[in-house]
Amino acid sequence: MLLERRLDELAQATMRTALGLTETAPAILRPTQDPRFGDYQLNGVLPLAKKLGKNPKELAEIVAKALVGNEAFESAEVAGPGFVNLKIRDAWIANELTAALRDRERDGIPVVERPESIIVDYSGPNVAKQMHVGHLRSTIIGAAIVSMLRFVGHRVIGDNHLGDWGTQFGLLLVGMRAWGDAAALEATPIVELERVYKLASNRAKEDEAFADSARLELAKLQGGDADNLALWKRFVDVTRTALDVVYDELGVTFDEWLGESAYHDMLPATVQKLRDAGLVREDQGALCIFFNELEGVSPKLKKQKEPFIVQKRDGAYLYATTDIATLFYRRDRFAADRALYVVDARQALHFEQLFAVAKLLGIDARLEHIGFGTVLGTDGKPLKTRDGVAVTLQSLLDEAKARAETRIREGMAEGRLHLDEAEVTKVARAVGIGAVKYADLSQNRMTDYQFDWDKMIAFQGNSGPYLQYAFARCSAIFRKGNVDSAAVDASATLVIGDESEAALVRKLARFGDVVHKAAETSQPNYVCEHLYELSGAFNTFYQRCKVLDAPDEATRASRLALVSLTQRQLGRGLALLGIETVERM
Repeated sequence: MLLERRLDELAQATMRTALGLTETAPAILRPTQDPRFGDYQLNGVLPLAKKLGKNPKELAEIVAKALVGNEAFESAEVAGPGFVNLKIRDAWIANELTAALRDRERDGIPVVERPESIIVDYSGPNVAKQMHVGHLRSTIIGAAIVSMLRFVGHRVIGDNHLGDWGTQFGLLLVGMRAWGDAAALEATPIVELERVYKLASNRAKEDEAFADSARLELAKLQGGDADNLALWKRFVDVTRTALDVVYDELGVTFDEWLGESAYHDMLPATVQKLRDAGLVREDQGALCIFFNELEGVSPKLKKQKEPFIVQKRDGAYLYATTDIATLFYRRDRFAADRALYVVDARQALHFEQLFAVAKLLGIDARLEHIGFGTVLGTDGKPLKTRDGVAVTLQSLLDEAKARAETRIREGMAEGRLHLDEAEVTKVARAVGIGAVKYADLSQNRMTDYQFDWDKMIAFQGNSGPYLQYAFARCSAIFRKGNVDSAAVDASATLVIGDESEAALVRKLARFGDVVHKAAETSQPNYVCEHLYELSGAFNTFYQRCKVLDAPDEATRASRLALVSLTQRQLGRGLALLGIETVERM
């Protein structure tokens, strides 16, 4: 169910009829900030009154009176200059939620009316380098977006656009032949490749002949030299193996692994298309796009003096060229309606330029840069090790699991957590990695956030473990009562008696709106916020209302149904975020 959408449509129709309008006016329905003033506030009367030249409070009184005549609304009170505060009838919302209770497959959440084909470009680490904490956000935000978009009905292709082609491979080729250790490449491939690359990079800065040899090997690679291609493929394969370990740990998968190399053969034709469209000109031997010389670009780009270089004077192509080729490929192969690029917010200018080029080339897919902020340490600076280097993602996940196990064992010793020894490792993995994911996804993605282990792996407060514990508590109720939740869902009718039940029902009824909003805006934090508030409402309900020992069978069945719906929403919501649940804790 999309409760807010339904109520908004109902309010629109009521406004039109009550005020005798010839066309529908927006109701502008929003949840109230304080439940004392009702469940929703209708804000559409004010702009309508201004448009009609009438007194907004008088119009609001007419609308409020008409709304109370509808079975959905218990009260409608005018507030301020012309707002209408609405309270939903308990019986009406319970009836609506009962329909969702019956739908165990989707919890009553409909799919979008117009499904789209959407590419989500996320993660995108570089070959021959370890994934570090900077890759965390792109990877888990992208995976959550893919999951949410699929759930609401879109056709989604998740693409890991690897950095597997370019200047660094010339250095790796000569470096590996000069200093490479075959045994180390087999045992710890990424560490060995990083060691060799660092040596080669430093040497190239001091030795022009060495740098020239690296450029020569790169040209041979790009020209199809068999030996260089074989060695390059080895670099890619060992990197892919190492990446898969991290992705398996995170529970992240991709539909495509189309790195930069996949588009290499398209680059000459891509540059020719830019020439044919009159978008490039030569400057000091390089081919460049000068936005300040073009029509049909934004005022910001019009002021941009630095060019968008698509081919260097030595004939080499750049990341920008590959990105343009990727646009054509995705349009032609996937018939993409939209493409989302989940990339650091600091790359905003690059994507603004890329999207402007796409528009000038007549590529009409909707392109969006899904930016995000930086992970900070407790010192407020980008998270690094004590040695000043970026924290590897694998080491961070390992520490998360270890810290989670410590917390779990402390809880077991204190009698707060009840697990068998055989369950500890599995639960620690789910809790530790879930904590890292939730701490990230619960933020507005555009903000930087501080990485705090103590807050992250806490069983209280707004954290992943707190939500997982609420899910496990629901499971414990069904275990203790030897109750089949599916049977409850199929037969129970929701009845509201206690105010905590009313509050819980209202939270549960908003889930569909939240999921659709999160998917439409690429903001997983909306789902996190809902799950946290739902857990709080459930805990209050659990403390105030007897469930298994309810006063009568109808009340018991209704309360068990509320437990079931809560667990289902927690489970589905956490799954959309890529976070595992556990039945016991």
